Amino acid sequence: MTLKNANQTQLRFKARDPVLVLDMDKAGHVRTPFYVRRKIGEVIDFRGYFLNPEELSIGNTAGPAVALYRVRFMMKDLWPNYNLDRTDVLCIEVYDHWLAPIANDEARP
Repeated sequence: MTLKNANQTQLRFKARDPVLVLDMDKAGHVRTPFYVRRKIGEVIDFRGYFLNPEELSIGNTAGPAVALYRVRFMMKDLWPNYNLDRTDVLCIEVYDHWLAPIANDEARP
C-alpha cells in the first residue's frame, strides 16, 4: 500500500536525475544492496511513499513515509570486469534517505 506523506510535498529527484547511493554502514535490515553503495545511477521514476523497512523490521510502525525511487545502474559501473553487453543495466528500488544528488557533470567519467 502506498502512503501519502504530508510532510514531503516536493520530491527531491525526478526521472533522469543522476544520484549517488550512500554507504551509511547501517546494521540490521536494510534494503540497499552493498554492490550499489557508492555507485552512481540514474533515477527512472518515483514509486510512491512507503514506511521505512529499516524501521518496520524493528517494530517501529509510527515513522514517516519515505519516497521510493527506481534507479538504473550500468552493469559495467557496478562490476568493472563485466564482459557481456556493455549496455546492460540493473534497475532497483532505493529509498530517498539512501540517495544523494550529484551534478550532471559528475555523473559519468
